[in-house]
Amino acid sequence: MMKKKDVIKSLAQHSKDVGSTEIQIGLLTDKISKLSDHFKKSKKDKHSTLGLNKSVNKRKKLLVYLKKKNPESYLKVIKQLNLRK
Repeated sequence: MMKKKDVIKSLAQHSKDVGSTEIQIGLLTDKISKLSDHFKKSKKDKHSTLGLNKSVNKRKKLLVYLKKKNPESYLKVIKQLNLRK
């Protein structure tokens, strides 16, 4: 798991970039990995599963958008974040 600043720095398009699609996908990936680790300890936490499902679906939509708008950036993000696609 990376810190938020590291995610932003590694995926930024330019120096002042903090909200591009690539960064949003990176931050959601970090959030999903943290929640996955949480569920290894707390299997009965049903309220957090809703947040996990929302995050996964939002990341999926952003990946579809990025693939359509900028395929080379999509491939870069998939490779850098080690996502299966």
